[in-house]
Formats: sequence, structure tokens, C-alpha cells
Amino acid sequence: MKIAVYGQKITEQNIPYLNKFIKYALNQSIEVYIEKCFLQTLSSFREFKEMKYPIFSHYEELKKNFSLMFTFGGDGTILSAINFIRDSGIPIVGVNTGNLGFLATFNKDVFIHKIDQIFNKKLYLMPRSLLCLESSIIKFHKTFNFALNEIVILRKETVSMITIDVYIDNDFLTSYWADGLIISTPTGSTGYSLSCGGPIISPDNKNFVLTPISPHNLFSRPLVISDHQTVHLKIHSRTMYYSLSMDTRLTSLKKENELYIKKAPFYVYIFQEGKNTYFKTLREKLLWGIDQRN
Repeated sequence: MKIAVYGQKITEQNIPYLNKFIKYALNQSIEVYIEKCFLQTLSSFREFKEMKYPIFSHYEELKKNFSLMFTFGGDGTILSAINFIRDSGIPIVGVNTGNLGFLATFNKDVFIHKIDQIFNKKLYLMPRSLLCLESSIIKFHKTFNFALNEIVILRKETVSMITIDVYIDNDFLTSYWADGLIISTPTGSTGYSLSCGGPIISPDNKNFVLTPISPHNLFSRPLVISDHQTVHLKIHSRTMYYSLSMDTRLTSLKKENELYIKKAPFYVYIFQEGKNTYFKTLREKLLWGIDQRN
């Protein structure tokens, strides 16, 4: 069995958990590959200074019989890891050493006790849908034009609003006068969309959410649509460019670029402890049912 290990930064108090996990895997004759930049970060700690591990640094290297990817960090770490996973179908085990943990649902203490079940794939595997992006002018690479959380259009180099004309399956919906627009998956509904007033949607739903960012029209509200539909966007701005983000990736496009957003033709698979872990996570992270008056 081959596994991949990925992280972005790690604190000293989390090193013993990672070290124990890797030693356990090696004792089980499991090949452990560590992402190149993460291994450089780990090499500053005594436990990893003298150790040699095989590395990976490109998504094509993960298509060679890898069984699992383990991420150590928060949800942002998983979003970055998607750049390596892409459409390979390799399941992700997110160990939460960060803050929120809507995606990285394994507490580091619980994770250590669940290692055998994880390696034997006896826990619940949740498929997560993604967004796919195409442009009328720019040709994106077919394996790099996707987002697990959301695609966001934002004004750039101006304090003025931008206007975004929205078409659903070629039918005109409306024009948003706003700072921007978020197109979110159910997975991303607890992210940027939520902070802008969007609804929470459980990840097994087949929907997208359109959430305007600071709209000028008070009657502009988030809209839930089927993920079988295509969203077509035309952007009007006083400046030449607008900003486009896809999860952790940010770029600028000329306003002549019209965007077409639809469901990606593949899923990302994330391990969690049980089928209803999502609702447990919502209660814990959003403090539902907890009296905050005192």
C-alpha cells in the first residue's frame, strides 16, 4: 500500500501525532510519500531531521497506485491538497490540526485510535461534488479548472460595484450590482457563502448556491439551483480586470471573459467517522444548542 502525506505548516505540539502515525504506517510495511515542501517544513523538527522519505511534488505522481492521502491541517489544507488529488479518485483523510474542520473532521487524538479502521477503509466515504469552470476566451487546463468549495467573482482595483449578468441554462436570471458573486457547492456552503448570508446545504444534496457579495439591491438574496444546470456570467466593470478565485487559487481576467460554470465530471472522496458526522460537526463548530448568555 502507498499513502501520500500533505500539509502546509505544522506546530511543534502536533509533531508527536504525525511522527507516531508515520512510524505506525512504516511498521505495517506501508510506503509513505510526503509532499516535497511539507517535508522541508518537517525537516526543521528533530524527529524528522535525519529521516529520508520518498516525496511527491506533482499531481501526476499520485496516479501510481496510491490508496489514501492524509492531510494535516485545517480545511484550507484539504483545499490545497485537491490540486494534487484532482480527478485521481484517491480518498482524503483530513486530520484537523487547524481551527474549523468542516472537511478535516478527524480530531488528532481520535485519529490515532482510528488508524486501523482508516487503513482498512471501514469508515464512511463521502463523495463531494465540485464546480467546473470554462471561459469564452481563456482556455483553462482541463484538470485545473475546478473548485471544491466555491468560485468567486470580485471587483478589482476599484471601489465601484461591478455588474454581473447571470443566465441559468441560457435563460436570463438577473443582473447583480454588487462587490461580487459566489457560486458555491454544498461543501462550500459553510464557507464564504455562509458569511455572506447563504444557506447551509448538506454535502449529499445536488445543488449549487449563488450568493451575491454586498449587493446594492436589498432584494438580492442567495439562490439555490440544481447542479445539473449551467451558470453563464457576463461581467461589467469600470476597470479592465476582475478577480476570479477557485478555492485557494486567485487570478485576474479581462472583463470580456464570460464564464460558464457547471458540475465537474468527477468527485472528491473524503473519509469521515460516520454518515452523520456532518451534522455533529455543524453543532460543534457553529455552537448550535449551546447557551451563550453567560
